[in-house]
Amino acid sequence: MAHTVFDTFVEVARRQPQADFLCTEAHTAQAYGTAPGTLSYGDALARIEALRQQYSAAGYGLGHRAGLLLENRPDFFLHWFALNALGVSVVPINADLRSAELSFLVEHSEMTLAVCLPERVADLQAAASVQRRLEVITPDRIGGLAAASVPTSQTSPILLTRDTECALLYTSGTTGRPKGCVLSNDYFLLAGEWYARIGGLCTLRSGEERLITPLPLSHMNAMAYSAMAMVVKGGCLIQLDRFHPRTWWDSVRASKATVIHYLGVMPAMLLSAAPRADDRKHRVRFGFGAGVDKRQHAAFESRFGFPLLEAWAMTETGAGAVVIANQAPRWVGVASFGRAEPAVEVRLVLEDGVDAAVDEPGELWVRTALSADNSNPRKGFFTEYLRDPVATSEAWGHGWFHTGDLVRRDSQGNLYFVDRKKNVIRRSGENISAVEVESVLAQHPRVKAVAVAATPDDVRGDEVLACVVLHDAQAWMNTAVAHEITQLALDQLAYYKAPGFVAFVTELPLTVSQKIQRAQLKLLAAGLPGQSNCIDTRQLKKRQP
Repeated sequence: MAHTVFDTFVEVARRQPQADFLCTEAHTAQAYGTAPGTLSYGDALARIEALRQQYSAAGYGLGHRAGLLLENRPDFFLHWFALNALGVSVVPINADLRSAELSFLVEHSEMTLAVCLPERVADLQAAASVQRRLEVITPDRIGGLAAASVPTSQTSPILLTRDTECALLYTSGTTGRPKGCVLSNDYFLLAGEWYARIGGLCTLRSGEERLITPLPLSHMNAMAYSAMAMVVKGGCLIQLDRFHPRTWWDSVRASKATVIHYLGVMPAMLLSAAPRADDRKHRVRFGFGAGVDKRQHAAFESRFGFPLLEAWAMTETGAGAVVIANQAPRWVGVASFGRAEPAVEVRLVLEDGVDAAVDEPGELWVRTALSADNSNPRKGFFTEYLRDPVATSEAWGHGWFHTGDLVRRDSQGNLYFVDRKKNVIRRSGENISAVEVESVLAQHPRVKAVAVAATPDDVRGDEVLACVVLHDAQAWMNTAVAHEITQLALDQLAYYKAPGFVAFVTELPLTVSQKIQRAQLKLLAAGLPGQSNCIDTRQLKKRQP
């Protein structure tokens, strides 16, 4: 029986060593400066085993955490699985993160090792404090790995289980810094097992599927669902560097993809291109994702010839409470993500704690259903928020996980996404904490007060808008000042977190206790773009090399 992600991979690799495991298609290879091609399960296992031996010789094992700043490259999987074999937990690092974010991540995670791209070595070394030694290596220089600086907690022989920590993924907080979600081997294995068995319109065929995804490996969708589903079913993962609208269908066709993973921004961009005679010339059977625009859902399926199956899950819930619209009849174009299966319990709760009525929006509460085979309502969920027992306890209030999403349920049990109760901006699939951005913008010497909110964006879902009160009235509506404020964010945060709009205001909407009225701010932000006091800074938001 497999206890770890590595164990599961070994079982498949020994059963079908010649089968394709990873495919690097031409456009991704060009972006990374590598050769296109495929890596078989057998060859991948040989490389993983070599890495495992080197990490083991250096003393790395249970109790250690290792950061992986490797983008979406094959090296990510090879190092992840090698470290997992020893009980080392990995911390995926979004390559867009900059100094302030990296410093927090390195310190909070207590990582002792980082494997990263050569051009980011100095950034990670600078992110570690004097008090914390961080060994930083590149994927091709592991031979020079120094001995582990922190003793492991492993016994001999190593006792690894499904409950052993596998990874630490960071998710945006609603009131401050991102939270570190501790995820076990069980979390990842159940994600793959759930996908493999869910069936219906997203049935996976053993040894036949080729799943293409441009989503980042620092997110649970790509790392847990895409990767683990292909491992469990012995399929091939086609991991793109990112989403390229112009070359997307070239990649899909050349890689012979049968399944795609998407976020709402992708269908919108693909539909914006002029129709072509070969729009249906592909092998895709279905798309798995979330957030497709209701107005474009049916149009996409009609044009490209396969269903987009909307799903709901969070980093915290994993496969413990995932819901997907994979059964007929499907409700296309109404923001429905299907019905919860019997293994998932769902409540929709009003502010006063009373259950919402039919078609009445309420906060979504979830947990794993208890059964003869399961006595744990948290099975499949994250283990905890690292070093934050209070937040963990609050998230699990009354024995249910509180998602912060507003959802309604019709008389047939179908669930419909309404809005986010949490103060999170979601831009092109990335969750952005308003408070985190505010803390950086407040450092600008001209800024007296600042509040950040989402403003609607037809392509990206949300765009970041900053309402700014200045010390100096003479700088009012100054485009150069707006650019300075945005550049400050670009210097310290991932590019997508920077304001796309800077609106100069005389005051912020505040409560009597001088706290920001978030609901009123959201309404204000929706109408500011296009106004004379609102400077469009979106042209500055470019992915940094």
